Formats: sequence, structure tokens, C-alpha cells
Amino acid sequence: MNPKDPRVEVLLVEDNLADGRLTQEAFADASIPNRLSVVADGVSALAFLGGKGRYAGAPRPALIILDLNLPGMDGRQVLADIRSDASFARVPVVVLSTSALDADITQAYGLHANCYIVKPFDVDDFKAALRALSDFWLGVAELPER
Repeated sequence: MNPKDPRVEVLLVEDNLADGRLTQEAFADASIPNRLSVVADGVSALAFLGGKGRYAGAPRPALIILDLNLPGMDGRQVLADIRSDASFARVPVVVLSTSALDADITQAYGLHANCYIVKPFDVDDFKAALRALSDFWLGVAELPER
């Protein structure tokens, strides 16, 4: 966290516009000040994290919310790349996916995801899950410093 800006930096990697909007609304309503940056694919996520190209100067996230089913480079590969980079190895990654397949859940935890949440199909349930996610990760959990 930047002492001049007490907001928690969060990176959302989500290709579904509706899910992205709902997530933005939930985090805007969070009791902990935060700044949610959104990218729509795995290549952009890694560019954001590396501060490359149009993401030069991008804030370092304290929390990453990652969809698994992304166009091009999928979330599994993004998670593997994040965990192989020592500078991001301790940043919590929450997988937020439509997949409830045991194989996907097992693989995500095998790649060291900190949490796996299956996206509810009902909009109200989805918003409730996002509120719980933001309440826990921004309000209860202690996030590591850089």
C-alpha cells in the first residue's frame, strides 16, 4: 500500500463484461478503500503485472482476482506464471470461475491459488459472493507488503 494513497490495489482479470461490472460495483461498495484495475485476458494481466507497454507505471496489486477461462492465455497459465515470479509469489490470488469441475479446483490449488470461488449464476448470489470476497480479503485478511 502506498502511504500517500491508502487504497488497496486489486487486479481483476476477467473477460466477461457483465461479471467485471458486477465485481467493480461490489468493490466500489466495499468498506475498505480500494482501487480495482481490470484487464480482459491473460497476456494483458502479465503485461500489467510487469508494467509493460500501455501498463507502464501500473500499480502493484495487493490482491489478484483471476478468471480461469480467458481468451488466449488462460487463467491456469497466468497463475503458473505469477507463482513462478518471485516478486509476485506472495500476492494472494483468488480464482473466480464458472467452473465447478473438481479437476479445475484441484489444479488451481496445485498452482497455489489462495482461494477458489465458483461464480454463482444468480446475480444477487454473485453480488453476495463478491461482497464476502471483498469483506474478507480487504477487511479481515492481512495482505503482504511488497
